[in-house]
Amino acid sequence: MIAGQPILSVITIVYNNVKDVERTILSVTRQTYQNIEYIIVDGLSNDGTLDVVHKYEEHIARIISEKDEGIYDAMNKGLAAANGDYVIFMNSGDEFFNAETVAAVFASAEGADIYYGETEMIDANGQSLGQRRHKAPKKFTWRSFKYGMSVSHQAIYVKRALAEPYDRQYQLSADIDWILRIAKKAKTIVNVNRYVAKYLVGGMSKKKHKQSLVERFNIMKKHYGLLPTVFNHGVIAFNLGWYWLKNKRTND
Repeated sequence: MIAGQPILSVITIVYNNVKDVERTILSVTRQTYQNIEYIIVDGLSNDGTLDVVHKYEEHIARIISEKDEGIYDAMNKGLAAANGDYVIFMNSGDEFFNAETVAAVFASAEGADIYYGETEMIDANGQSLGQRRHKAPKKFTWRSFKYGMSVSHQAIYVKRALAEPYDRQYQLSADIDWILRIAKKAKTIVNVNRYVAKYLVGGMSKKKHKQSLVERFNIMKKHYGLLPTVFNHGVIAFNLGWYWLKNKRTND
C-alpha cells in the first residue's frame, strides 16, 4: 500500500463460473495501482472455481466461500467485509478495461464521492461487442437513470462511506436502486472520460427479462414517481424501437 492514495476494495461475486473467474482475477491483480484490497465472495462453488481462486490467494485480502441467498446477499457480504475508501464490484466474467484503469480513475480528480466511466461489452469468449447501447452521460446525477441504466455497476467507483447494503427485495435489479441511493447523497461525481470496464453480456437479468423489467419499473417509480416513470418508459420504448430499426437497416 502507498500512503496518501485511496484504497479501493474490489469485490468479485462468483458461483460455479470456472470458465470466466480467472480472467476477472487477472484483470484485478494486474492493475498498476497498488492500493487495492481484493475480496472474493463465492457461493460454495463445486466446479473447480475455488481451485482457480486459491491459485491467486496471495493477491486476495479475503476469500469468503459459503452458501448465500442470491447475488445481492453475496454482494452485501462483500460490502460488509470491505475496508477500503472506495468500493467497486467486478463480478466473475467482468474486467477492468486495462492494467492502468484504476490508476487513471484516481488520477482524474481527488476525493470524489463517485467516479464513473464507459463500458465495453464482451461475449462469452472475451471478444468485444462494442459500447453499451446506453452511453454514459457527460454529467451523471441520480436523475440520469430515468431512461435506463446509463452507467453499469462495473464502471462506478463509490466512496464506501456512502454505500448502503443492497435492498434484497429486488432479486435482479437491486444494483440500479443501490446506485441511485448513493448518487442522491453524492456531492461530487466525476466522469473520468474513458473506458473503465468490460462487461460480460448475459446474467440472470437477461434470463429472467420480464421479472427484471418489473423490478426496474418499481425502482424507477420509487425514485422518480409513477407518472414520470410511465412517461419515461414510453420514451425508452421509442428509443429501443428506433435503435433496433436503425441497426436492422445497417445490417441489411
